[in-house]
Amino acid sequence: MTTRPPPVFTDALRALALEAAIGQARKSLSEGGIPIGGALINEDGEIVARGHNMRVQAGDPTAHGETVCIRNAGRRRDWHRLMMATTLSPCAMCSGTAVLHRIPAVVIGENETFLGREDWLRAEGVDVRVVKNAECRELMREFIKKNPELWNEDIGVPE
Repeated sequence: MTTRPPPVFTDALRALALEAAIGQARKSLSEGGIPIGGALINEDGEIVARGHNMRVQAGDPTAHGETVCIRNAGRRRDWHRLMMATTLSPCAMCSGTAVLHRIPAVVIGENETFLGREDWLRAEGVDVRVVKNAECRELMREFIKKNPELWNEDIGVPE
């Protein structure tokens, strides 16, 4: 049995995946939701799943952009060959889901408006890249400014 070398995710693949995630964040905002999106890409540049935060739309507190993306990917055996892109630093739940499925690389649009559990991802050997994308940052800043109560509810801040 031969083993394949680990996947290589270039800057171009990171950019492609992040653009798909940003499209999902815009979609969530247009639906009245929280502008966070995710995408999974393989090393061949195929977007295998997309998802956006559906917490407001579905009334589901676990429907974060990354978890919805992973749900949309369905059952599979190649998680270890995929990269996840997310517009915002992933929370503990979303980081845990990436760790559980052994996703080896995560590209993050921004972590200034919210710093999730990047430390956990790194401790588990995940290749984490924060690209400081201006559109991701502005989407979140504007949303938080206009919807502070909804944002605090999303990240579990008590009343």
